[in-house]
Amino acid sequence: MGLYVETVVRTGMAELWERSQDPAQHQRWDLRFTSIDYLPRAEGEPQRFRYATRVLPFLAVDGTGVSSGEAHRADGTRVSALRFASAHPLSLIASGSGYWRYVPGPDGIRFLTGYDYRPRWGRFGALADRLVFRPLMGWATAWSFDRLRLWCERGVSPAAGLARALAETAVRLLVCVLAAVVLPPALAVLLGAAAVLLPPLPGTPAARRCLRTPPGRAAATAPRLLATLEQ
Repeated sequence: MGLYVETVVRTGMAELWERSQDPAQHQRWDLRFTSIDYLPRAEGEPQRFRYATRVLPFLAVDGTGVSSGEAHRADGTRVSALRFASAHPLSLIASGSGYWRYVPGPDGIRFLTGYDYRPRWGRFGALADRLVFRPLMGWATAWSFDRLRLWCERGVSPAAGLARALAETAVRLLVCVLAAVVLPPALAVLLGAAAVLLPPLPGTPAARRCLRTPPGRAAATAPRLLATLEQ
């Protein structure tokens, strides 16, 4: 898979599963989506869904997908897999697939994802994806995972997490601006660097807290469940 994100969440498996698998709760913390809705399905069929991301107040990019999950595995882990695609002309993502793993451990649940997608728009799309979109998607996934962790561990609601992140970013920018205006250049650079590099407050979501590289081949291997979903 092209993108990988992992965190450890100190909460119960049932709570983490519900908050990541229930569309109404998933869309609250995942920065990549504005809405996620399940579509009707017959018993025994994989779950189909529709998703949308609002990129401007008057413009949303949407797509559809299919997912399936295993909540009762012999080793105590859980897994879900999905395939997705968008026919929207403004969507850089043409189609893709991914998975989530839930691995209980002594320090909490290792919650990890691996996913990849095929960009459209030819060479321009491939270049835009490599330089801008893919790094942004990786950051948004990691930031969202930490937002979910804070919700489960500290009770910081997704809305409160976003408000804290925006407020902290505004303070850091204000410090940089004031330093540039008031202080000598050398001190301004030092203070600006400190404002940028200091770690976020414990209750503020931060992508830097998540692992972005698979710790081993097993974590980065897609589950067999993914092969059962139609292209």
